[in-house]
Amino acid sequence: MSAEHSTERRILMAMRKTLGKIIRDLTPSDSAVQYPLSDDTVEDVKKCFDLIAARERELAQQAGLNVQDRPHFIDEERTTNIVSMQGLKKRAD
Repeated sequence: MSAEHSTERRILMAMRKTLGKIIRDLTPSDSAVQYPLSDDTVEDVKKCFDLIAARERELAQQAGLNVQDRPHFIDEERTTNIVSMQGLKKRAD
């Protein structure tokens, strides 16, 4: 990945994290309290997150990274079954 793309990736990550923190700080803890942002502003923020994610995917694809990888929890059920090859013997015909 070039230095330019690396810098852009860091900028996008910082923007995403900062925007997320702003939204968390503005979200009232009590559901009875009115949300301080208008519906139009909320939609604009969602569009910003979509644009950031799209550009991050583009940069990952240009770098040859698999964009389908997702983090997994340790206790998450596995969808694959790993079979050990150790201890298998060749069958005599």
